[in-house]
Amino acid sequence: MAITSANQLELLQTAEAVAREKMIDPELVVEAMEESLARAAKSRYGAELDIRVSIDRKTGKATFTRVRTVVEDDMIENDRAELNVEDAKDYLDDPAVGDTIVDEVPPVEMGRIAAQSAKQVILQKVREAERDRQYEEFKDKAGTIINGQVKREEYGNVIVDIGRGEAILRRNEKIGRESYRPNDRIRVYIKDVRREVRGPQIFLSRTDPQFMAELFKMEVPEIYDGIIEIKAVARDPGSRAKIAVISNDNSIDPVGACVGMRGSRVQAVVNELQGEKIDIIPWNEDQPTFLVNALQPAEVSKVVLDEEAERIEVVVPEEQLSLAIGRRGQNVRLASQLTGLDIDIMTEEEESARRQAEFEVRTKLFMDTLDLDEFFAQLLVSEGFTSLEEVAYVEVDELLVIDGVDSDTASELQARARDYLEAAAKKALEAARELGAEDSLIDFDGLTPQMVEALANDDVKTLEDFATCADWELAGGWTTVNGERSKDDGVLEPFDVSLEEAQNMVMTARIQLGWVDPADLVSEEEETKEASEDTTEAEA
Repeated sequence: MAITSANQLELLQTAEAVAREKMIDPELVVEAMEESLARAAKSRYGAELDIRVSIDRKTGKATFTRVRTVVEDDMIENDRAELNVEDAKDYLDDPAVGDTIVDEVPPVEMGRIAAQSAKQVILQKVREAERDRQYEEFKDKAGTIINGQVKREEYGNVIVDIGRGEAILRRNEKIGRESYRPNDRIRVYIKDVRREVRGPQIFLSRTDPQFMAELFKMEVPEIYDGIIEIKAVARDPGSRAKIAVISNDNSIDPVGACVGMRGSRVQAVVNELQGEKIDIIPWNEDQPTFLVNALQPAEVSKVVLDEEAERIEVVVPEEQLSLAIGRRGQNVRLASQLTGLDIDIMTEEEESARRQAEFEVRTKLFMDTLDLDEFFAQLLVSEGFTSLEEVAYVEVDELLVIDGVDSDTASELQARARDYLEAAAKKALEAARELGAEDSLIDFDGLTPQMVEALANDDVKTLEDFATCADWELAGGWTTVNGERSKDDGVLEPFDVSLEEAQNMVMTARIQLGWVDPADLVSEEEETKEASEDTTEAEA
């Protein structure tokens, strides 16, 4: 193909046609043509030459030029595309490093191979431009619902035509055993849009909890308008789901608005989700109250919340146990996902048995350590005393309220408790020293001898060892792996040391050792406070 006046305009016409078909900028197609012609020219004149092509955007005329760059003597790598200042004086009056010498060269005649190569360059550029356009179009649509048409199914994955591109609905993102045939209409949630080497990948889902939330937003105008807010969603796709809602307008019932007249609104969502049963639950800031709502339709007798461990114990009547747990644990699992808490469900009988066991353990503790008979020890436990420290250091008046306890008896009880604690502390201190605990750790404020002994048993024997500990290693914590929460036991956990207390002690140790400058901590706290205030103002 020769670049002649007869086909110059055809270049621009071709560029416009391709751009219109692929919905990309015609300029990108023209640039691809320039690059392909430059490649063809290099194959004719020599690959080491710097040949450039410029196509006039009005006439379509292609101008071929050879470019040489002026560089320093010791920087010349390609003598056919570069030259030094001295040689450049033959072409320029006052050459300087960085100047270019541009000479026009005759147009090339493209053979079959060169034309094929040019075609490949143009196609590649067009594909890249198409991918960029597709990514820019869909990147902001992640988290929304889109209607598409099924093109084909590959190994259980569904390829969906979403207008200006294709997307994939993976097998594990389909509800139950859904199957689709080509040309079926499908409503899907855009879960993720990624820019990858082979082009933008658009991942769809019908099982994502937010798919259901978006469906409700489409069916319930109050949610779309922001009057009702969806706070949490939990799904067992194709089977059952729970959605927590709250109204910002006291005159509107959030549950009723989501259900609709005769259940019309929720039924529309249920139909789209292949008959998935949906529990609509009023959200509450109080976690125990919210959990009671989340466990519907089961009735709850009692809730005990452990905020630090993010666990909650729920007590239900015996006849409500199976309802609370649900088929294959479905109800309690969804309630756990909805609230973000680990839920332990027990019957009233099981809770009573556990409380009785705790009562007996504490009773035996007081009998053995304070030399009390069973009846007197039970009185102490019944009044809420759970440890020797409470008996030893509580105000005497709190002991006097116990039937049969006068001032002399109270003083004797406290003396026995203190004696026992002092003896235990002395024994623990001796054991800690035998294990190699150093005075720097023993004298550290906040650690009891029993704590020091426990640390020494865990090979923490100096203040330096203690300062390198993580807070969760001391206080314990929870780790979530693959959705399963597991308990990490802390060295000082038996002594009821909280995570915050552990953080403070470790930081104090680091300051004492000179590892941390207190001034830095103050500045960090101020920055955190300022950032928090800025966020609050922005939200307001």
